[in-house]
Amino acid sequence: MEFFEELKWRNLVKDVTDEAGLAQRLRQPAVCYCGFDPTADSLHIGHLQQIMLLRRYQLAGHRPIALCGGATGMIGDPRMTSERKLLQLDDVRHNAECIKGQLSHFLSFEGDNAAIVENNYNWLGTMPMIDFLRDYGKCFNINYMIAKDTVAKRLETGISFTEFAYTILQSIDWLHLYDTYGCQLQIGGSDQWGNLTSGVELIRKLRGEDAKVYGITSPLITKSDGTKFGKSEGKNIWLDPARTSAYEFYQWFVNVADDDIINFLKRLSMRSPEEIMALEASMKAAPEKREAQKALAEELTGLVHGPQGLASAQKITAALFSGNVMDLDARERASALADAPSFEIASGMPLIDALVASHIAPSKREARQLIQAGSVSVNGRRCQQLETQLAAAAALDHEDFIIRKGKKSYFVFKVKANG
Repeated sequence: MEFFEELKWRNLVKDVTDEAGLAQRLRQPAVCYCGFDPTADSLHIGHLQQIMLLRRYQLAGHRPIALCGGATGMIGDPRMTSERKLLQLDDVRHNAECIKGQLSHFLSFEGDNAAIVENNYNWLGTMPMIDFLRDYGKCFNINYMIAKDTVAKRLETGISFTEFAYTILQSIDWLHLYDTYGCQLQIGGSDQWGNLTSGVELIRKLRGEDAKVYGITSPLITKSDGTKFGKSEGKNIWLDPARTSAYEFYQWFVNVADDDIINFLKRLSMRSPEEIMALEASMKAAPEKREAQKALAEELTGLVHGPQGLASAQKITAALFSGNVMDLDARERASALADAPSFEIASGMPLIDALVASHIAPSKREARQLIQAGSVSVNGRRCQQLETQLAAAAALDHEDFIIRKGKKSYFVFKVKANG
């Protein structure tokens, strides 16, 4: 299977400016780029498809450029709904540096096709306004620009000239990368199609018909239930370990629905088509084993968080499944129980009263039944003594009790400092 055909098999091709020409061009090494605007100090897994695409192109012999939008990030790509909040220059610079570091986890900076990381503030940040208008603005037809989907949908509610000009700036980026590195290919999500075609037109107008370049988009990833890819209970799953722990990152992929996992594997995994088809067969034969989910979770967690992060995520997962939370260190316990309900109690509070006060059990009678049935564990040990008290001296670090109800429900009880 040729590289371009594999991209289509993986559902990574939506629109192409010249499909036949691009398929032919990709038979030889090419330079390609994708842009990432630093609207936050971390990328999230919604960016993973484009990041992994750059990695995929590089492993196929092409040279990738990851472009941090230090200048365009100060404006923001027009949204379908409303104007973006403008960021301060210092914030954008900080975010761009953070993103640059994250991208380095996925790309190789050695060899003939060593990756390049650029920041478009280097050429856009000091461009005089007159040069912008004379050299580039004159190449863009207003009627053509307002016909683009994102702009057209904003015309009724209004769009500022600042956001309207974004597509010109992104086109200048491609022209600069074409002149500097011979970059003939820009990749992006399907929402970037208008920006890609604008770049193709600018290069054609300023560098002539022989300056052949290609734009290709991939469909945005969506989940089968209609919820947004990359969210967990409304929160982004970030690539920054300080924002999303390795365990939380790993668990997000382990818990992907069966209806979604093969699509996600095709798009995000570097495994071969044959390996993915084998995982699909395994999933259909024994879905309860979640082998496909675990394979993707392991691959991506290892890339984002490194071998130690992956090992920690798997250790926490195993400990929570077995109930052996005491096998975890304090940092691992905090990560594992970050989303567990937490309650404050006085030292010496009877376990029965704690279960009722926290609504783990609706009544003392049912609390007693849970304890006597062996359904309650305290700090990793099954507790069946009705007279058990939660005294600070027995707490983890004289502060925490970890209560498990059944096999999966965890709760944290914190002993009051003056309890």
